[in-house]
Amino acid sequence: MVVAQLYIDGKHHGIQMFIVQLRDLETHMPLPGVDIGEIGKKLGMAGVNQGFLGFKRVRIPRTNMLMRNAKVLPGGKFVQSPASRLNYMTMVFTRCLIVNLSYDCLLQAATIATRYSAVRRQSPINSSDPEPQIIDHVTQQQKLFPEIANGIAYRITGQHMWELYELTLKEIANGDYTRMADMHIVACALKVLSTTDGSFGVERLRLACGGHGYLTSTNFSTLYGNVIAAYTYEGENTVLLLQIGRYLVKTWTQLTQGKKMSPLAAYLAEIYDKPEIAAWNDSRSYLVKLLQFTAANKTRLAFENLTNRVNGGQTLEEASNNTGIELTQAAELHGRQFVASAFLEQITVAKKNQRSVALNSVLENILELYLVQTVLRHMNDILRFTPISDANLRSLQNRLELSLKKLRPDAVAICDGFDYHDRVLNSTLGCYDGNVYERLFEAAKKSPLNQKPVPDSFEKYLKPFLKSNL
Repeated sequence: MVVAQLYIDGKHHGIQMFIVQLRDLETHMPLPGVDIGEIGKKLGMAGVNQGFLGFKRVRIPRTNMLMRNAKVLPGGKFVQSPASRLNYMTMVFTRCLIVNLSYDCLLQAATIATRYSAVRRQSPINSSDPEPQIIDHVTQQQKLFPEIANGIAYRITGQHMWELYELTLKEIANGDYTRMADMHIVACALKVLSTTDGSFGVERLRLACGGHGYLTSTNFSTLYGNVIAAYTYEGENTVLLLQIGRYLVKTWTQLTQGKKMSPLAAYLAEIYDKPEIAAWNDSRSYLVKLLQFTAANKTRLAFENLTNRVNGGQTLEEASNNTGIELTQAAELHGRQFVASAFLEQITVAKKNQRSVALNSVLENILELYLVQTVLRHMNDILRFTPISDANLRSLQNRLELSLKKLRPDAVAICDGFDYHDRVLNSTLGCYDGNVYERLFEAAKKSPLNQKPVPDSFEKYLKPFLKSNL
């Protein structure tokens, strides 16, 4: 399957898909004009075969084009189907799958690091006490628990996205396309955030395991290689952020014209109509409002700066390029507010009555940690648009520390609840039985250099040198 630009009589008709034979059916040799091969070693995903493909004067018959939607008639006329917009839903589907991959890698890494932290003992908190589990150190909790919260947030938000995806397909079947563009943008944002947070999260968790985390036997390298690949495939993240940013500016333009907003962009209209945020309160919904208010104002600034540059004589393309930083920042915060809002709704409203009181208590603490941590990490932007005081910041810091403390007794059990088999984790540090050091020693003994008590190189090179008169 080849994805290629379609031109007819010099006119561009977009990207289309073609079935192209690459090899001889008998000899399996590449056909004339086809240059094909494998791209070589990668950071990860070694089991995935990825290659290069080049064509030189290769003719593709018209009938080899996939024509369910767009068509080229025998006379050369191009016919575009209204259903071609559904190609966006294919990308939404793919990016929802990427969210699943990202949180899966992050939660596996969190399980490994948390279990190891419950076994490793080091650095007494009080000099007279025995060495504690390193998970008892607040600084270690700060490395571990926010990543657990991130993984759960993306898992729950990802499930919510699948529900929205199914709803959108039903609406499309009834001729309603209003939600489709928003779904495409939110799927882009979730892909960006989940792969970004997944990549940096896996690395933070590896570092939380000290020197042992550097061993390949811990499986951190595989997890990192898998999630970092998703950072760039199916849309490089900066490119996607710019796409989201342009959509947000277009949406803000529609707001200035009095047009109605779609459900997923309704918060922009709310803040456009009421540009002052309510007084501080300690509710979780207020933390979501902080993110929404900041995201909306970042969008407003991007819109204003882009407009000013165009009015100053720049072309729209030049202005968009020069406004790129603001566009990407607005796009990221648009995604952050969506995850926070969806996570809050799914934990505190949707299906809450179907869960036990004990489970709800744990999930609400994870939600609290996620929201507080997210707000604190974006405080530089939030302070720009909201009247938060030093007392409010102290309150957030206290809430963060309390969340870590409350999560400590449940952390290992939460990771056990992810139900990753030892065979899946494939880690010397993350085994269910906690025999970390036994497994580290067994893995080390499998090194080729440890197969003989005296390496062959000693007799061949080192011993003659030591016995010489040099």
